[in-house]
Amino acid sequence: MLKFLEHVYWGNSVQTWLIAIGIAALSMFVLEILKRVAARRLKAFAETTATDVDDLAADLLERIRFLSFFVVSIYIASFSLKLRESVTDVLGIALVVALLLQGGIWGNSIINYWVARTVKQRMQRDAANATTLTALGYLGKIVLWTVVLLVGLDNMGVDITALVAGLGVGGIAVALALQNILGDLFASLSIVLDKPFVIGDFIIVDTYMGTVEHIGLKTTRIRSLSGEQVIFSNGDLLKSRVRNFKRMYERRIVFTVGVTYQTPHDKLAEIPKMIRAIIESQRKTRFDRSHFMSYGDSSLVFETVYFVLDADYNIYMDIQQAINLAIFKRFEEENIQFAYPTRTVVIQQDSSVEVPVSSAKR
Repeated sequence: MLKFLEHVYWGNSVQTWLIAIGIAALSMFVLEILKRVAARRLKAFAETTATDVDDLAADLLERIRFLSFFVVSIYIASFSLKLRESVTDVLGIALVVALLLQGGIWGNSIINYWVARTVKQRMQRDAANATTLTALGYLGKIVLWTVVLLVGLDNMGVDITALVAGLGVGGIAVALALQNILGDLFASLSIVLDKPFVIGDFIIVDTYMGTVEHIGLKTTRIRSLSGEQVIFSNGDLLKSRVRNFKRMYERRIVFTVGVTYQTPHDKLAEIPKMIRAIIESQRKTRFDRSHFMSYGDSSLVFETVYFVLDADYNIYMDIQQAINLAIFKRFEEENIQFAYPTRTVVIQQDSSVEVPVSSAKR
């Protein structure tokens, strides 16, 4: 048994290899225990504080990957071995790449934390800025992983300058092949920067309407009034006519009332004044006009225009209902009759036409 331990493989005895394996296993065990203990205690401490920075720290500890511990443990164990310089270099590169990947994972979590926290703080005050921050979060992740990739390739001995130049030429071909996707991407940036609408706005696009839920890199999603989610590509959305009701400051209302032809002249002259008094008695309204507009087929038509000084549709409907009820009550008091579709048929016999007696008997 002792002789077996003295056998040499790749410049190290079996005993040395076993010691190195033991060091690697022990290192992984210790690192994993330290991670779990530290994360548990930090999470317990975070529950007792109002700040969420410690929650982020606990989350970052839990996001340490097995690969990172494995590569670090192998690298630590390599110090007990006699290895070729080329192998040592490979282990060093592997350690750098593993740490870069772990750093990228941490950076991604930090960006998500910053975006979520800032959006939550600003959503009530300025939804437009919240949308911009979401887009900046995407761009930040792209930049982060691009830097991780380039630094990793540089440590592996790849000529980054030649690679970037090659990507520039290849990028033109890729751009031509993915022009629809890139069009939606640039449309997304246009939406974020120009802000025709933001998350939370109620918009109408062609025949579709709903509340904006998400503005992504390729699509925008709205929640319709009937409950389903409607998805638009950003490129198509910018080509459409978008009506943004969230930015409505006031709502212009036009409605008509028809009364019968038997209404006396003095009553007709008073109707616009009655309607004006009713509208002006309502809160959040501004009266514009009320006129005897036309002679209809079955009624005398009055047209009224007023403004609701609030964009909320429910408030408008409450006001319109109150106005309708008040008009009905006032017309009832003044004995003014509402018109409804009627038709009078006048039958006139032509006296010049003589009806034969025989035919009349029949």
